[in-house]
Amino acid sequence: MFFNWLGALPGAAAQGMIWGIMAVGVYITYKILDIADLTVDGSICTGGAVCAVLVTNGVNVWIAMLVALIAGMLTGAITGVLHTFMGIPAILAGILTQLILWSVNLKIMGKANIALPIRNYDLILAQINTVSSILVLLAFVGIMIALLYWFFGTELGTSLRATGNNINMSRAQGINTDVAKILGLVISNGIVALSGALLAQYQGFSDINMGRGAIVIGLAAVIIGEAVITRISQNMACRLIGVIIGGVIYYFVYQTVIFLGLDADLLKMLSAMVVAIFLAVPYWKKKYFTKAKGGHHNA
Repeated sequence: MFFNWLGALPGAAAQGMIWGIMAVGVYITYKILDIADLTVDGSICTGGAVCAVLVTNGVNVWIAMLVALIAGMLTGAITGVLHTFMGIPAILAGILTQLILWSVNLKIMGKANIALPIRNYDLILAQINTVSSILVLLAFVGIMIALLYWFFGTELGTSLRATGNNINMSRAQGINTDVAKILGLVISNGIVALSGALLAQYQGFSDINMGRGAIVIGLAAVIIGEAVITRISQNMACRLIGVIIGGVIYYFVYQTVIFLGLDADLLKMLSAMVVAIFLAVPYWKKKYFTKAKGGHHNA
């Protein structure tokens, strides 16, 4: 049993990296922009749907992935416009876009799912080629983190970070915070859709439900990554690497749960509970431990 579990870890690592890429998109909105964006449950499916439809119609896989990336960016732009131009709270804007995307994704695919077997199409990832898939994903992760690290060091990237950090001060400094929010959502959902295109190739199909619960997995990866990396370094590149590692750890846990014979259907519920606890920790520290220290000091 132990060797079976060990043999399954490369596959878990590959899936963890794919979901880790998605979690980087979640990190941009949640940690940098300070927006809880629920669009990701729909945009990851959009990426998979667009990639699957184009590849099955004879389009080169790299072009299909580029179009999937652009489609994801458009979904982020929709959420951004709903939030900034129409004044809808960010969380509701994300939910509305997610609902829109359910219908859009069905129309893109024409049915609930599309098969994408590696034996019929020239794909860059596949479950049967785990080692080569991991190498491809490592290259993707390296390039993506390098580009994001460069971008967030530019004037435009810095304005985006400033908007998430203190929106009023950013406005006072002359930053167009609405543009910054839309840009952040565009980049985030572009990355999420790209992960959807990779996931569709790796698992061999695109499905209308493939994004369900994606936000929980993304948050779990972000929180695990922060717990692992933040104490080591506050560097942006290290944080992004931590998110990828968080995704891999999440899938290692997932694989372990399956091999222990626990009900895999309960994993998302357990993930949600873990995320809730981790999100509550800063509040508990502030409310209870700070008061306790203050009371002790006064005594």
